[in-house]
Formats: sequence, structure tokens, C-alpha cells
Amino acid sequence: MRLRRSSDAGQAFPIYITVVAGLLFLAFAYVAVGQAAVNRGGAQTAADAAALAAAQDTRDQLADEWVKNVLDPTKWRDIFDGKVLGLADSCGHADQLAGQNDAYVTGCGPSAGLPPGYTVEVRTDKSVGESIVPGTENKHSNASATAVIEPLCTFQLPGEDAGDDVLPKLTCKDRDWDLDPQDLTGLPRPEDLFDVHLAD
Repeated sequence: MRLRRSSDAGQAFPIYITVVAGLLFLAFAYVAVGQAAVNRGGAQTAADAAALAAAQDTRDQLADEWVKNVLDPTKWRDIFDGKVLGLADSCGHADQLAGQNDAYVTGCGPSAGLPPGYTVEVRTDKSVGESIVPGTENKHSNASATAVIEPLCTFQLPGEDAGDDVLPKLTCKDRDWDLDPQDLTGLPRPEDLFDVHLAD
């Protein structure tokens, strides 16, 4: 009887080792998956921040352009639609925000269509890291994001008999701006004129 018990214990030990090894492998695999998910999340955060930074810089330029042309309402529509020539490239701001989020820009440019915006692609500085999955130590995550600049204001051009000294009423969200050509203090701010947000 003692010999049989010893034999049974000897047979169970390799099974026990196999089960423990399998569990350890699964645990390390879950860690590798978690590392990859964190790395991808960091890439997406960097892409979102970079796209928003580029779009906000362009928004500020459009707002400055509107202020310069506030006395010429015929130019307002093009400004609100982002159809302005000579704006500075905003991708430098995307580079800066991507860098602050441990990534770098691999692609950046204005998005097509309306509303105007910027599409930015980034790659993480850090790799996924070493794991039981081969190649992860050299694997970097990529992500892209698009931020749009949406006009918040509507207006109606005055009739031909209104005179040159009459400016349209500007309605931005829930606020009306009655603009006086003789007193242009207190004009709307960039955030009053445009909303910047990530595209759906």
C-alpha cells in the first residue's frame, strides 16, 4: 500500500508542474496584452492632444482674421468656413503636444471638407516592452485623430439700403453681438466664434 501511494504522488507531480506552467504562461500573456493596451491608449491620447492643438491654433488664426475684417461682413462667411489664404501651418503645435505625451508626429495636415480641421498621426516613443510575445520589445503603437473647427455663429448680411456703417448682428450659440463700427471693443473671443472638438 505504501508503494502505491508513493507511485500515485510521483505521477501527480508532473501534472501539477504542467498546470502551474500553463497558468504562469497565461498570466504573462495577460500582462503582455495589458502592456500593448496601455501603449495603444497612450498613442491615442497623444494623437487626440496633437490634433486639438493644431486645430486650436488655426482657430485662433481664423478669429484674428475675422477681427481684421470685422468691418467687411462680405468676408465673414469664408472666414467662418476656414477658406482663408495665408494661414500659418499649425502642425508645429501638434508636434509639441505629441512630444509632451511621449510620441512623435508621423503625419499632419488639414482635413478635407467642412468644417475645417486637422488630422494628425502619431507613433509612441516607447515600445510595448519585453514580454513572452516575440517582437514586442520593438513594437510601437500608432494612432490618428481628427479635430475640427466648427463655427458657432450665424449672421444675415444687411440689405443694400442699410448703409456701410451697419454691421450684421452676430448670433453665437445663445448670445447676440450687436456690433458697432464706431466702437469695436468687447468683440467675441476665438472660443465664442468657433468650437474645436474631436471628430466623431
